[in-house]
Amino acid sequence: MPAPMSASIPVSQQLPDFPWDKLVPFKAKAAAHADGLVDLSVGTPVDPTPTVVQNALRDAADSPGYPATVGTPAVRQAAIDWLARNHGVDGLGLDNVLPVIGSKELIGSLPLHLGVGQGDLVAYPELAYPTYEVSAALVGADTVATDSLVALGPKAPKILWINSPSNPTGRVLPVEHLRKTVEWARERGTLLISDECYIECAWEASPISVLHPDVCGGSYDGILAVHSLSKRSNLAGYREAFVAGDATVLAELLAVRKNLGLMMPGPQQAAMVTALGDDQHAKEQHARYAARRAKLKEALETAGFRIDHSEASLYLWSTRDEDCWKTVEWLAERGILAAPGAFYGRAGNQHVRIAFTATDERVDAAVARLTA
Repeated sequence: MPAPMSASIPVSQQLPDFPWDKLVPFKAKAAAHADGLVDLSVGTPVDPTPTVVQNALRDAADSPGYPATVGTPAVRQAAIDWLARNHGVDGLGLDNVLPVIGSKELIGSLPLHLGVGQGDLVAYPELAYPTYEVSAALVGADTVATDSLVALGPKAPKILWINSPSNPTGRVLPVEHLRKTVEWARERGTLLISDECYIECAWEASPISVLHPDVCGGSYDGILAVHSLSKRSNLAGYREAFVAGDATVLAELLAVRKNLGLMMPGPQQAAMVTALGDDQHAKEQHARYAARRAKLKEALETAGFRIDHSEASLYLWSTRDEDCWKTVEWLAERGILAAPGAFYGRAGNQHVRIAFTATDERVDAAVARLTA
């Protein structure tokens, strides 16, 4: 188990600074715009939760007993069926799936729950979702942000995070790269965890799961994949996600999570079964995002931005080849709030992440301001 953190230093001070606090003055400037704020800084869904899912939640509202941490057989089977139907993942059993209370909770706690600690190494992409670093800092592990396996040197990481499609860049890793990464991790006894929460938000590429047989060779040993319904189904408020892969690793996670009482509520599990089983609402939401993306991309390019990667996910990785904070200020003067690329690593210092999860009306307002 990891060594305890020093009692003399608050845990919050041992974690990286919460980056969004730095955006507060820029949000205030953007909000002062005569036509109001267009907040494109976060990927929070704004469209209604699908009616079919709302109805499933209501129908399961009478739920007086404690749910099981492992989840119902129905919710695990729904995840298995969805991965098979939409992503070509075959051969998963019920012990290869574990529902979790949102993907961020899982990512933030996973190193702790698997006994990673001081002296261990956790690796994640050069440009990455900040919670990978936070989860390692929480247990005092060493970290390295790199896209090069060679750069990791002789020390094998306990955990290697990959993220395809990427947050923030929208980059999709090809099957050959994923296969080599799986082989590399297995040779070193490294647990490979693939964050695939944006796998159905694809526009100019076809993301593939690390669990696909073309990547993993039909074996789930040493690999996990994290999936979320927040973006696909507008369920961020329901906190519905799951992790799938190596049954031995999942059994260890389950043993710890049972002791901590980390259980997805019963009504949410019922709603998740319905959401995973219904592809139509996801196709409709995909079309909404595609239209917003096209409008914003054209407007940004008209305003002199260059869009890099962004072939998937819910963001446009945008640059004017200047310091990202200067770009954030330029946008704020026009009432638009974007996330500075520096939030995601040093390599993002000249980019901003622009989400297209705003309403049609707010997207149109942003387009008008960018092309004025």
